[in-house]
Amino acid sequence: MNKPDSKIADGGSLDDAILAVLATAGAKTLSAPEIAHAIAAGDDWHGLLVPIRRSAVALAQAGRLVIYRKGKPADPNDFRGVYRLGLPRHD
Repeated sequence: MNKPDSKIADGGSLDDAILAVLATAGAKTLSAPEIAHAIAAGDDWHGLLVPIRRSAVALAQAGRLVIYRKGKPADPNDFRGVYRLGLPRHD
């Protein structure tokens, strides 16, 4: 199973892969399954959901992405349920 600091198939880290997928989405937010589909090959994306969440929390704490719940930024230390990820907006 992948860990947040594990290497992805192309040799990059999971954090880098998440940020790259979000960069291609532009201002859109993406769900963890959408990000996992973009990162994983074939049907092997389910195992990435927990590592993506862990990486998202660390990246949000570092200010590199934003975790959204119900369209609003969520506290990375205290959120539950369905969430989406996006790059910080500078507007």
